[in-house]
Amino acid sequence: VNIARALAIEPLILLMDEPFSQLDPLTAESLRSEVLDMWQWGVTSVRTIVMVTHNVDEAIFMADRVVIFTARPAKVAAIIPVEIPRPRDRRSPEFQKIEDKVYEYISA
Repeated sequence: VNIARALAIEPLILLMDEPFSQLDPLTAESLRSEVLDMWQWGVTSVRTIVMVTHNVDEAIFMADRVVIFTARPAKVAAIIPVEIPRPRDRRSPEFQKIEDKVYEYISA
């Protein structure tokens, strides 16, 4: 509902803070794909999506780049490009390589 409400005003930038965290896994996956499809195919006015998430898989699946912050005070620790064509396969070696890199940074 909140995503639909945000899209109703036809923004150029969509800011999302943990948008799928309270959903069951199947609904969350469906909505992730819907948001990506709308953005990718120009169905909405949105040209840029900025999303905060603690879900590494979700970040890599949706993002063109993953920005990792340090603990307080928050500073950019790393920016990891996600140069994998869409649709993305979570089981691909490329996806796994980026996932490993993200976990390296967040567990250091």
